[in-house]
Amino acid sequence: MERIDYAQVIEKILTRHCVDDGKNSTETQLIFDTKRHHYQVLNIAWKEQIRVYGVIIHVDLKDNKIWIQRDGTEIGIANELLAAGVPKHDIVLGFHAPYKRGFTDFAVD
Repeated sequence: MERIDYAQVIEKILTRHCVDDGKNSTETQLIFDTKRHHYQVLNIAWKEQIRVYGVIIHVDLKDNKIWIQRDGTEIGIANELLAAGVPKHDIVLGFHAPYKRGFTDFAVD
């Protein structure tokens, strides 16, 4: 069985979350550091006098595993990775404390 290119899967999923429908004044940015394997989706805007800046999704590739550092989506990046064929043992829910990861069906580290 051929191994899935995790970087390609991550980029495809994150790109789907960065759709500009023209109805929103918030700019959504994709940040792909393919050399160091960091991938993010950001929202940037001004609403009146308040700066809007937030990381919606942050995923890293470390030791051949996908680390989900931040997931601000409704569907869940882990669910999208599973649907793309990534096995649970290669997904780490990095936003959970290390002791909590053992209570999930996903990788601990």
